[in-house]
Amino acid sequence: QVQLVESGGGLVQAGGSLRLSCAASGLTFSRYVMGWFRQAPGKEREFVARLTWSGTYYVDSVKGRFTISRDNAKNSVYLQMNSLKPEDTAVYYCAAGSVVAGRYEYVYWGQGTQVTVSS
Repeated sequence: QVQLVESGGGLVQAGGSLRLSCAASGLTFSRYVMGWFRQAPGKEREFVARLTWSGTYYVDSVKGRFTISRDNAKNSVYLQMNSLKPEDTAVYYCAAGSVVAGRYEYVYWGQGTQVTVSS
């Protein structure tokens, strides 16, 4: 059974930092594209970052502030978040996926971790 378990969320003041972790089990981790998504209250889930074999990609709103990384030996993916803003407040999800017909499709999702940034 595949499991993705996020951790590291919490309450932080604007300008602060958090590091999210996502531990994966039940899958051959190194074969998967890993991504982070977030969903703020009353909004749709949005893409934040992904890490593929060719590199990293970020949504414009987090470029220069967030960094995605992975450790295949630990079956884990991370999201380092710096210079946090109140608009970063959301539930953050990690996801594992692959490329299907030229598109990234995420098939496994974690349960999410809450990040709250106070002003």
